[in-house]
Amino acid sequence: MSSDVEEAPKEKIEKVEKPEKKKKQEKGVFTLYKIENDKVVRLRPTCERCGPGYFMADHGDRYTCGHCGFTRYKPAEK
Repeated sequence: MSSDVEEAPKEKIEKVEKPEKKKKQEKGVFTLYKIENDKVVRLRPTCERCGPGYFMADHGDRYTCGHCGFTRYKPAEK
């Protein structure tokens, strides 16, 4: 076998910068309650149909109950 075959010069490979990862939102009871002056304050409203214990999910322009599907729209800001 002959060694007449020339190898192509190896090019320098540039590293591609990865985009920064987004911070994940907190999960659990930390997003539902807040402590003010030694009292627990609920941050989200409870469902009007299901009663206390069923928090409504915040969807930006509305609140929705995951248990019964009740939806309450937020007042439109001007």
